[in-house]
Amino acid sequence: MLLVNNSKISFILTSLIYVVFFTSCVVDNSSVQPPSFIYKSDDYALYKKEKGSSFELLARIQLGDEKWAWKIEDANDINTSGDGALIRVPLKDHNIGGLFEDGYQSVPILSYHQFGAGKKSPLVISPDIFNQQMKYLKDNGYRVITLADLLDFLEYRRQIPKKSVFITIDDGYRSIYDIAWPILKKYNFSATIFVYTNYVGISKKALSWNDLRYLKSQGFNIGSHTVSHADLTKKNPDETPDDFYHRIRKELALSKKIIDKELKQDTISLSFPYGRQNQDVLEIAKSIGYKIAVTVDRGSNPFFINPLALKRNMILKKDIKSFISKLKTFNNLSLK
Repeated sequence: MLLVNNSKISFILTSLIYVVFFTSCVVDNSSVQPPSFIYKSDDYALYKKEKGSSFELLARIQLGDEKWAWKIEDANDINTSGDGALIRVPLKDHNIGGLFEDGYQSVPILSYHQFGAGKKSPLVISPDIFNQQMKYLKDNGYRVITLADLLDFLEYRRQIPKKSVFITIDDGYRSIYDIAWPILKKYNFSATIFVYTNYVGISKKALSWNDLRYLKSQGFNIGSHTVSHADLTKKNPDETPDDFYHRIRKELALSKKIIDKELKQDTISLSFPYGRQNQDVLEIAKSIGYKIAVTVDRGSNPFFINPLALKRNMILKKDIKSFISKLKTFNNLSLK
């Protein structure tokens, strides 16, 4: 009687199951070969890459969705992973805070305002320039993350892509819908839009609540930019300290209340008008329920930064080199 080691039987059966499963998920088996399963532990699975096989296919099988392909990319050298290379598929988040021996991860936040052609203001980005910038992100392996992703990172809950970028657009101009949205959609990107409620629907140049509802349904997050876009740190000459406090609280609380009602959500993100804030403003924002707030202080954001005083880079109408300089996703520092 032929005796076969139980571990060998298990390996053979597992391999057959994976081959059948992979084959059933591929439309054209002649062009896409399922990776060869080698080993699996609680922490990772190991495969040998075959001709035409993809990280998306591995992510679908092992991680449940192709959107997690970035986890496999980040765990392997995608530039040298040719046919026959060993591919490591992480089954658990292995670096939640982005801490490494030689430094730490940080997330650049990009700040836009208005879009259009032929405008002189440096805050107005032409469609061609915006497309060039988004194409650069896509072509160079940057991942545009959502507000939920950013919050998970800042609260040390979940790993995010190594080259994560967060896109924001302030004020609520209609050009977001007409110009920015089609370009973002082209690259499968989304953004967080910060609106001040007094401006919504005020004219044809402004987004309406229906526009915002649609953009939200397409994956955009809608945050607060206060009620009237007032400087939250500037006291009016005739105001008492108590009056000033209540006005600032109203700017933050009423804006959130209106957006919550119109969009049926819990608004947790805030953009300070002109980027200005102080400790009193931060404490008021926190007490109202905001969890993330952005300034216009230049720089990038590690997980240990104050989430209510995030740094953000203003994107102006300049050359691509200026744009690239604002994409710092890693800070070199020996942590040994």
